[in-house]
Amino acid sequence: PPRSIRPTPPRPARSSAAMIRTALPRAFRLAARAPAANAARALVTSLRPTTSRTLAPRTQLAGLPQGVAGAQRRWMSVEGGEPVTIPCPAMGDSISEGTIAKWHKQPGDQVEMDEVLCEVETDKVTVEIRAPDAGVIETLCCPEGDTILVGADLFKYLKGATGGKGKAAAGAPAPPAPKAAAPAGGAAAPPPPPPAAKAPPPPKPAASSAAAPSADMPSTVVYRTDRRVPMSRMRKRIAERLKDSQTTAAMLTTYNEIDMTSAIEMRNNFKELFEKKHGVKLGFMSLFMSATAKALKEVPSVNAVIDGNDVVYRDYVDVSVAVSAPTGLVVPVLRDVQTMSFADIEKGIAAYGAKAQAGTLALEDMAGGTFTISNGGVFGSMMSTPIINQPQSGILGMHATNKRAVVIDGKIEIRPVMYVALSYDHRIIDGREAVTFLKSIKQQIEDPRRMLLDL
Repeated sequence: PPRSIRPTPPRPARSSAAMIRTALPRAFRLAARAPAANAARALVTSLRPTTSRTLAPRTQLAGLPQGVAGAQRRWMSVEGGEPVTIPCPAMGDSISEGTIAKWHKQPGDQVEMDEVLCEVETDKVTVEIRAPDAGVIETLCCPEGDTILVGADLFKYLKGATGGKGKAAAGAPAPPAPKAAAPAGGAAAPPPPPPAAKAPPPPKPAASSAAAPSADMPSTVVYRTDRRVPMSRMRKRIAERLKDSQTTAAMLTTYNEIDMTSAIEMRNNFKELFEKKHGVKLGFMSLFMSATAKALKEVPSVNAVIDGNDVVYRDYVDVSVAVSAPTGLVVPVLRDVQTMSFADIEKGIAAYGAKAQAGTLALEDMAGGTFTISNGGVFGSMMSTPIINQPQSGILGMHATNKRAVVIDGKIEIRPVMYVALSYDHRIIDGREAVTFLKSIKQQIEDPRRMLLDL
C-alpha cells in the first residue's frame, strides 16, 4: 500500500540578527581551514575579551542589526584597573552636606588625574571634585540634584584602567553612510520618476462682513504661565542668614551724604598714571576701604563683635566686599586692610571679582571678616538699608553718585553727591559712635589729604 506523505511544515522566518549570529561562527571555522588560516586565527583571537570587566561600548555602529550591536557591546572591554570607591570629601568646617550640581563624567568615561568630575553646591560656594588618579568611571553613586553627606560614597572607578571613553572618541567623525547597492548586471538604476505637479490650491472664499472680528475682541492671545524652580543651596543659605540677622541684631541705620568732587578730581588726574604703574584701574572702592579702615581704628566698637556675654575687639581690619556672582551674592574678605595701599586693595578686589564670575571662589576666601562694604551704586541704587552680615556688627552701603543742588558758602551749586548708609547692631554700638564713624568716612572722602596726614 502506498505510504502517506506528511507535508513538511514551513520554517519560521528568521530575523537578520539571528542569521548573522548563526553565520559568524561558521564563517570563522571555514576561514580557519583556508590557506590563510593564520590570519583567520589572529582575527578570532583579537575578538576574545582580554579582561573580565566589560563596560558600555564606546561607539554604536549605525545601521547594523541589534544582534551585531550586541556582539560589539560584548567585546568592548576596559583593560586593567583596581576598583576604588571615592567618598565625598570635606568641603569646610561648617559644611556637612552638599547638592550635586553637575556631573562632567559618566560611567565608562576615561579620566585623568586632577580632572574635574563633578560640581557640588554648598551653602557658601560651589566645590569642584577632581579625580585623585587616572582611570575609568564605573558607577555614579549620587545623581544630579540629590543631596550628599560628607563622607558618603560619591563614585566608583577603576584606578589605573585604560580604554574608557575619552575626548578623542567624542570628537571622532561619524562613519560614512553606506551607499545603495547597484542592481545586478552592472546596469545603472533608472532615475526616479519626476514628482507629480501639485494641483493649485483652491481659491479662498471671500470673507463676509459678518465673519469679520469684532473691534472689542483682543487681537492677540496672552498666555499666563507659572514656573517652579527649586531654590539653590546658596540662595537658601543667604535667605536664612539674612533673616537670622534681622532676628538676632538690634539693627539700626544712619545716613549721610558725601560730596564726591575732590575724589572724582583726584581719580581723573591720576587714573592713567596709576594704571600704568600698578596695572590696575583706580576706583572709588580703594578710597572708601582705606577711609573705613581708619574710621574703624577711631571707633573700635564698630569693628567689635558680641560673643556670648563678652565683647571681642579686633585690632585688625578684615573687610568683606559684597560681590554679585552668577549663583548669588558672595562676600570675599580682604584681610589686613589697615596695612594695604590703594593698589593692593584694587588688585585684591579685581582678583575676587574674576573668581566670582568664574565660580572659583574657595571657602577660605569668604571666611572671617570684621566689617562689610556693599556697593549698590554699580547698579544705580540711590538709597538702601543694608542688612548686617552676622556675626559682624556693621555694614557700610555705598550708592550711586548723582549731581544734586547743594549749598556751598551760602550759594547753590551743582555737585556730585553720594548717599551712604551705615547699618549697625545697637546692642554694641551707640548712636553717637555710629554717627562719628560715618562722619569720619565722609570727611576723608571729601578731602583725601586727611588720609595722608592721618587726620
